[in-house]
Amino acid sequence: MTARLPLPREAAFTSRLRSPAVAARVGAVLGVCFAVCFVTGIISHWAQLPRPAVPFPTSPAWGYRVTQGLHVTTGIACVPLLLVKLWTVYPRLFAPVPKGARRLLLTTLERASIGVLVASAIFQLATGLANAARWYPWESFSFRTTHFAIAWVAIGALLVHIAVKLPVIRAAFGADVDDTALDRPSATVPGPVSRRWLLRSTWIATGVAVVATVGNTVPWLRGVSVLSVRSGDGPGGIPINTSARRADVVATAMSASYRLVLVNGDRAVYLTREDLLAMTQRSEKLPIACVEGWSASGTWSGVRFRDLLDLVDAPRGAHVRITSLQPKGAYRRTDLPSNFADDDRTLLALGLNGETLAPDHGYPARLIAPNRPGVLQTKWVSRIEVVA
Repeated sequence: MTARLPLPREAAFTSRLRSPAVAARVGAVLGVCFAVCFVTGIISHWAQLPRPAVPFPTSPAWGYRVTQGLHVTTGIACVPLLLVKLWTVYPRLFAPVPKGARRLLLTTLERASIGVLVASAIFQLATGLANAARWYPWESFSFRTTHFAIAWVAIGALLVHIAVKLPVIRAAFGADVDDTALDRPSATVPGPVSRRWLLRSTWIATGVAVVATVGNTVPWLRGVSVLSVRSGDGPGGIPINTSARRADVVATAMSASYRLVLVNGDRAVYLTREDLLAMTQRSEKLPIACVEGWSASGTWSGVRFRDLLDLVDAPRGAHVRITSLQPKGAYRRTDLPSNFADDDRTLLALGLNGETLAPDHGYPARLIAPNRPGVLQTKWVSRIEVVA
């Protein structure tokens, strides 16, 4: 028989570093990061809805770039904060069950909320980091919808946890960080460093993690953001996620038989790329920002989207569906809400930064619109259809 190792007892953890004073301060910063992630995550989910009840705004053009950059950056900051927080409260996992109905109820509620909070937080951070790195080990669920649903679970568990621990949190912030009044009885041994040093190290580690990745969103920090998943390299100085070869569109995109199809009811117009170039050309400096957190600005040139819709007598306020040359993929077809379709800055782009659009950026034509997630800025556009 294999001998079982006995579980440790709370009394076995004697370091004064594992204290409510430290846990409360780290937890407060972690809570702020969670809140920012939650709010910006809701914004990202809203931006990707095909027909939201409240239209997602087209201005400011850089809005999604900022909110999604904040979402990923604060998510990165949560990693060292969560590790330190869990380390400080780990002994509580082995605390004996108290006697008395009221204390038992509070303890059960506290531990249940912590269990849900920790599990959901780890899930969110693990899947979020994997998505930012464009590594998708999951196949049985949609990342966006699942990430959004678990975010509500995490924030609910966090609110319950704060409510239960509020008296301790208040007491911890009302006293000096070195005060031992709230410590567990067994926490009597000084740690190898002071509590202040531990907190400073936590803030430094969090700052390093942020700086090492924030170059995805802040171009002038790309030189020091060694963990950025996007360097800024790419045709026209704009990174790419999916190449033309990977999307299996090289032959169709470069074919002389390419036609853009505009459809409104029984009215259809077919345009070659030369036809598009013969139309009035516009230029707009717009950022492209992806859910992974990276973003970059470029000067896009092409035909105003509204001018194309006018060719098929599409009324203002019309909802549009865009189809790519991609033979498959979750975003082969995307919906363009009417406020984006009617915005003068929305283009069917044919060029980028003074050069012909590269195949990897969507040649022969791609959508570029202000304040829109990059995953919805459809490349290799083949069909534009008015659907409502």
